[in-house]
Amino acid sequence: MKVSCGVCQTRFTPPGRLWFATGGDHMSWKPFVVGVDASPEAASAAAFAHRTAERVGVGYRLVHATPDVLGPFDLWEGATYLRAVAAHARSQVAVALGGKVSSQVLDEMIVRLGSPAVVLKQAVAQVDAEFVVLGGKHHSTLGRWLGGSTSLNVARTTEVPVLVTAGTPTVIRRVLVAVDLSGAARPTLAAAERYAALFGAELRALSVFEPLPAIPEVGPAYDTTQYYAMSEEFLTRDIWPAIRTKGVEKIVRYGTAVDTILREATDWKADLLVVGSHGKGWAARVLVGSVTERLLNHLPTSLIVVPVSAAQVAEPAEVTLATAMA
Repeated sequence: MKVSCGVCQTRFTPPGRLWFATGGDHMSWKPFVVGVDASPEAASAAAFAHRTAERVGVGYRLVHATPDVLGPFDLWEGATYLRAVAAHARSQVAVALGGKVSSQVLDEMIVRLGSPAVVLKQAVAQVDAEFVVLGGKHHSTLGRWLGGSTSLNVARTTEVPVLVTAGTPTVIRRVLVAVDLSGAARPTLAAAERYAALFGAELRALSVFEPLPAIPEVGPAYDTTQYYAMSEEFLTRDIWPAIRTKGVEKIVRYGTAVDTILREATDWKADLLVVGSHGKGWAARVLVGSVTERLLNHLPTSLIVVPVSAAQVAEPAEVTLATAMA
């Protein structure tokens, strides 16, 4: 049995990579990691990851973070203790997965002591992973390892996209990407195109215009009609042209960003929702506080969080436009 733990790690060698082709573009994919525990949600995430890996011809690694579950036992000899912890965790996860992955994948599961967010970040670096897959959960006392707070912590700390599955995803036919007017829009759109191509799915792009943000120097008075017109002009000129895929429907909605995104995903029956993690407009609020908890705990569909570095994000157009109207 090959198990990776704190002192007993096996080196991962991915299989030969295939080129995934669509629409004349060729995309190579790297392996990815799957955060698992002994819950049904983790089993669904592992099954989804297995199908996706087969689709693109890459390897994947299961990753489990475990607390000090064997503390009461007399196993204080470092390596022996860690191997015992790994074996115990592996047996629990293997039962929960119920044959959804191969025995080889189970044998190569990475098991480490520590918090899930830290362990997954380490695994991403070790495997040079393309993205992380987690099983989305609602609040409960059962199997909280990948609950909302963990998904949020992973999304905040990892440097690769995080895919949180909702329910038992089978076929991804519709991908909805939501962007604001910040510099986060372009990398988020590019990622959405990449994942839509991976699954052979229809792509729809959404931007939500919220009421003009309050600017202390400007005061409360402003022309909403003019603001929306300027926003749409900016969107048409600077954001939508970044989409390279032909036939993508581009839509604009007005209202509160998160509620509108959730409603659009539900009404369109999207199988996958893509958002950026570090937009400085409403996209930033999608991943902060109670708003994030709503997305992760009331998932209308599976969700991909795309990390966007601060260097890629310019001042949000909402603020720029508001200042221009002063």
